[in-house]
Order: sequence, then structure tokens, then C-alpha cells
Amino acid sequence: MWNNPEAWLAIGVSVGFVIAGVVMHRVFVNVLKNEPPLGARNESLESEKKAQS
Repeated sequence: MWNNPEAWLAIGVSVGFVIAGVVMHRVFVNVLKNEPPLGARNESLESEKKAQS
């Protein structure tokens, strides 16, 4: 098995997908933890006020 190049290719692709998933997860978590920019925050507050009245 360890001398089979196709097995190493499959293992490499699998490891690549796992690393890509971990990186994307960290990026999504960081984006969702950060507050929106001040301008976008004000716009959303104004739209909520309009919806309530």
C-alpha cells in the first residue's frame, strides 16, 4: 500500500480537503464574530425603526 502512488494521491487530496475545511471554518467564525462596519450598522438600525413604525 505504501508504494502505491494512487494511494498517496488519494491521501494527499483528502488531507487537502480537510485543511481547506479547517481554514474556511476559521474564516467564517472570524467574520461572524466581527461586528459589521459602522455604516452598515446604522443602515440596519434605520430600517428596523422604519419597520417598527
